[in-house]
Amino acid sequence: MSKFLKQLRNIAQRQNNENAGLRIAVESGGCHGYQYKMELATKRNPDDYHFSHPTIKPSNVIIDAVSMSLVKGSVIDFATELIGSSFRVAENPQAKGSGCGCGVSWELKL
Repeated sequence: MSKFLKQLRNIAQRQNNENAGLRIAVESGGCHGYQYKMELATKRNPDDYHFSHPTIKPSNVIIDAVSMSLVKGSVIDFATELIGSSFRVAENPQAKGSGCGCGVSWELKL
């Protein structure tokens, strides 16, 4: 099982809520125009998209309708580094280049 799926399952177990998961949103900001916002989600809104692994439950990823078009086709991962661990967007086909040097913001392909 990938680190990503383990972390999604751990989130729900720690919250004691099988609907808890990772919310991914795209906001304007940063030096390249857009940045990702990832946070704990314990409920879904009517316009949210919900994704989960077919056999590993719970494994919830929730993306709002506006952000969906900006992350469609992306690869989400969980990275462990010396400075900490976090979810991250490893590949986004909607992004131009590799983004800024700090890895926080990115530019939309036109």
